Amino acid sequence: MALAPSGSGSTPVIAEVEMNGGADQSATTVRATVVQASTVFYDTPATLDKAERLIAEAAGYGSQLVVFPEAFVGGYPRGSTFGFGISISMTNPQDKGKGEFQKYHAAAIDVPGPEVTRLAAMAGKYKVFLVMGVIEREGYTLYCSVLFFDPLGRYLGKHRKLMPTALEMIIWGFGDGSTIPVYDTPLGKIGALICWENKMPLLRTALYGRGIEIYCAPTADSRPVWQASMTHIALEGGCFVLSANQFCRRKDYPPPSEYAFAGLGEEPSPETVVCPGGSVIISPSGEVLAGPNYDGEALITADLDMGKIVRAKFGFDVVGHYARPEVLSLVVDDQPHRPVSFTSAAEKTPAAKSDGTAKP
Repeated sequence: MALAPSGSGSTPVIAEVEMNGGADQSATTVRATVVQASTVFYDTPATLDKAERLIAEAAGYGSQLVVFPEAFVGGYPRGSTFGFGISISMTNPQDKGKGEFQKYHAAAIDVPGPEVTRLAAMAGKYKVFLVMGVIEREGYTLYCSVLFFDPLGRYLGKHRKLMPTALEMIIWGFGDGSTIPVYDTPLGKIGALICWENKMPLLRTALYGRGIEIYCAPTADSRPVWQASMTHIALEGGCFVLSANQFCRRKDYPPPSEYAFAGLGEEPSPETVVCPGGSVIISPSGEVLAGPNYDGEALITADLDMGKIVRAKFGFDVVGHYARPEVLSLVVDDQPHRPVSFTSAAEKTPAAKSDGTAKP
């Protein structure tokens, strides 16, 4: 079922779901929501306020898992070139582009940090598992990341985008194998890949190898062909796929005097849709359970029958009975790779820990 548009004020389907220690251990159905909504660009506190309203609404429908789009907190810089044209000069980018990056850097969040603490409190308040796309700031480098939270108000960990795409490589750093987690939760095993890294077969296989059951795919890709990729992943992995994208109009970004919007020819009108969404939920059999939605901001919700996973695996288990490890195998380096490391124990930090399969 698709519940749209967001903020409609309609009576919740289920007012509240009481989850014992996170979720009902005997439950075979999980109610999940993917959020399709825009960032309040350059205004992280307002974005967090909006996130809480959306989480509260989803919880009112009885959702146990809420998934947000790529870069929801911090914003996806759609249309911006950060001063770089077709002829890229790394030595002398336009000063305006440097100013744009300064504002974008200020809107990003530290992990951990006060914004992470607030997101954790939201997950605990509304008793949901929360998967949130953010722009993570570490020093002066930004990462496109996904953060995971449980219904007890705990931050579980993160996934950093392993491979930024196109101009993203100018503004975002690269993740490594230490943040490819799958969390073993009472709802099922939950993990995420971001946007086009979902097209990387070996990276998907790493998640399959960790037993992923609820595969989250926050994205910025609204093209119809994206739906084919999501269906393929559901069939290949024998898992539920939850893809969340933003729905944005030009007016959701700063005005032309503050934000140059390239790629659409002339400056678009305020009402021009610059990202039409396409958020969707797909079952392990390839059935579309909810969405895709291209109409506006929405909460797209479906009930996931977890028994469908074992039925899908009967015919095809990509890392089980259908694997041929004596012919084809994958080795994942899940250790952190940092540009500077110190051998003394006093200099070692929690950031060096690997985010792998873990129980919250």
